[in-house]
Amino acid sequence: MANSDHIVLLDFSGSPFVMRVRLALAAKGIEYQIKEEDLTQSKSSLLLKVNPVHKKIPVLIHNGKPVCESLIIVEYIDEVWKDRCPLLPADPYQRAKAKFWADFIDKMVHPSSYKVWAANGEVQEAGKKEFIDRIKMLEGELKSNPYFGGETLGFLDIAFLPLYYWFHTLETFGKFSIEAECPKLVAWGKRCMEEEFVCASLPHPHKVYDLVVEYKKKMGI
Repeated sequence: MANSDHIVLLDFSGSPFVMRVRLALAAKGIEYQIKEEDLTQSKSSLLLKVNPVHKKIPVLIHNGKPVCESLIIVEYIDEVWKDRCPLLPADPYQRAKAKFWADFIDKMVHPSSYKVWAANGEVQEAGKKEFIDRIKMLEGELKSNPYFGGETLGFLDIAFLPLYYWFHTLETFGKFSIEAECPKLVAWGKRCMEEEFVCASLPHPHKVYDLVVEYKKKMGI
């Protein structure tokens, strides 16, 4: 990183989308400053200024220029600091596949996971079924590889890893076992946790649960 680089991450504890950015920065050994947002209160003037369209975190501010949306930020980090720890595959087809499944996580997996921890009754039960069905599809992409990217942890691993850290929360609220349904995916998550930069970047799964409980109380969910 050049000495002139100034990097700020607008953060919210427990957010799986912010966790992606933390992981990408840590994988490449990039130093940055955190500005914590409290999304249970009014949004900061800085957040509204740098992300006036969606008004959401995460936002990476690199030398005064904001980059929004977690997957776009991870790709940006990979392109700017391409000389170390490449995250996206070099092969165009493999890159396209990684982006496809990352998009699948955001459009199909995250919405069903929300129903598991934020809903009750029939909506929650439907959410659990959807969630398991969809992560089983993702589990199939691992094939016989240790990581989604093959032999090394990469873009798609970073896209999904934060949700692995939410597994304890989802299992506790949903009263079900993800490992019983997707043992290969849970083994993948444990393997990723052995990476020093992963553990250093993310909160303990039990801490995520505590943050979600607190968030639900504040938001009246």
